[in-house]
Amino acid sequence: MIDSSNHALVTGAAGFIGMHTARALLAQGARVTGVDSFDPYYDVALKHARLATLANNPQFAFARVDLAEAEATARLFRDGGFTHVVHLAAQPGVRHSLTHPESYVRNNVTAFGHVLEGCRHARVAHLVYASSSSVYGAGHELPFSEDQRVDRPLSLYAATKAADELMAHSYSHLFALPVTGLRFFTVYGPWGRPDQAPMIFTRAILAGEPIKVFNAGRMRRDFTYVDDIVEGVARTLARPPVASGGGAPAAIYNIGNHEAVALDEFIAILSRLLGREAIREELPMQPGDMPATYAAIDRLRAETGFAPRTPLADGLARFVDWYRAYYAV
Repeated sequence: MIDSSNHALVTGAAGFIGMHTARALLAQGARVTGVDSFDPYYDVALKHARLATLANNPQFAFARVDLAEAEATARLFRDGGFTHVVHLAAQPGVRHSLTHPESYVRNNVTAFGHVLEGCRHARVAHLVYASSSSVYGAGHELPFSEDQRVDRPLSLYAATKAADELMAHSYSHLFALPVTGLRFFTVYGPWGRPDQAPMIFTRAILAGEPIKVFNAGRMRRDFTYVDDIVEGVARTLARPPVASGGGAPAAIYNIGNHEAVALDEFIAILSRLLGREAIREELPMQPGDMPATYAAIDRLRAETGFAPRTPLADGLARFVDWYRAYYAV
């Protein structure tokens, strides 16, 4: 457990998972510094609203930093006194990477390199960073296992996340930096991103507009409720990997709900909660999309006791309640 003797840096603190993670670490008693650049990839007002939920905690501080700027990031670490780092800042979105590749190289690779340098020189006790289920690509047996190859990504977004894993391992090997990568599987819940299915579908269904359904709704996703994800992040942060047999103090884990749900089922549950039937616009599979994601979580469970507890229907109900309150629907 991270407590008052620790000072955690959470990057992407105005983001979806970042805000929830900062709040959880504060609840454990840790000092938390959040950083964010407020990139306008989606509604910046939502990011400011998330950050406002943290602002009144005396243990929380915030700095606006673009981690792709080397000197700004070096100064952040030089002055911060961080014991732990949770790196969640990134350029998200598989489809956006088809049209804006430069932002993925800058925000996911260059920025992560600066974070690794900062952690190295600050000698942080543990760096936990966000990877993605997207690194698995296609053609793997389900559920996805950490033993499977991840060198055939279907999108540039996935390629940048796989690159982060390699970069982290090299720093761990060269500088004995404890690092853990978490491959997130389709996180959803209150305060979610506007470019993700729950927000897109909810807005359209309530407005009586069609939703775009790719691949006849046959895609399957390991939908994982944000509170379960954050508990796994906090458990992992408190358990830095230990080098054994001359290896690096580095680990990679899947973190998901361990249940592949068809998109059709997801839409049916959401429609029922909203009290309206979805109008569907059927479209073919999008380039870069994966037909299914499904996480084997045995390793993370064995190491940390991670056990997701939130059924999809319960998590979506909480999301819908938040959506109605936040958007005054």
